[in-house]
Amino acid sequence: MTTTPKTAFGQTIHHVELAEWLATATRHHDEGYAMFDWLGVEDAGRPGASGQRHAVFLHVINPQTRDSVMLRTELTAEDALPSIAHLWKGAAWHEREAAEMFGITVDGEPEHLLLPDTFEGHPLRKDFVLASRVVRPWPGRLEPGEDNTSAPSRRRTAPPGVPDPSWGPRRDEEQS
Repeated sequence: MTTTPKTAFGQTIHHVELAEWLATATRHHDEGYAMFDWLGVEDAGRPGASGQRHAVFLHVINPQTRDSVMLRTELTAEDALPSIAHLWKGAAWHEREAAEMFGITVDGEPEHLLLPDTFEGHPLRKDFVLASRVVRPWPGRLEPGEDNTSAPSRRRTAPPGVPDPSWGPRRDEEQS
């Protein structure tokens, strides 16, 4: 069913095969892990590489014993994640987010949650090009010095508390 659990930093992670994801989640729900904490996704794949593309994590808590368990499974780009929203209602939002932001197929094909219908791509994937990283020329007028033709003109100012040089006795008068 599940492979050997691994513990790190006080958290035990149970690695589950995708075929056993729903059965393992149901078993934990029935054992008293009734409090859903979160479901998250990691883009573990390299663009263009074959094999496992995403790792999905589920963290649930048993409120009576205060124990928690984390389940982890891996998906390829072609795999669909079985929905667990019927077990924990809060998981529906997280599944919709995973589908929209990472491009994971979840049973039941959720509607859009955060992005408009016209948005193309999945913003949290490694192969998504962020718009902020695309260099675009500024459409407005450039400031002096930004066009590399001249230095910006700035008036030289004295530090606070230093009077204007024209104020006070003249140096040539002091010498006479």
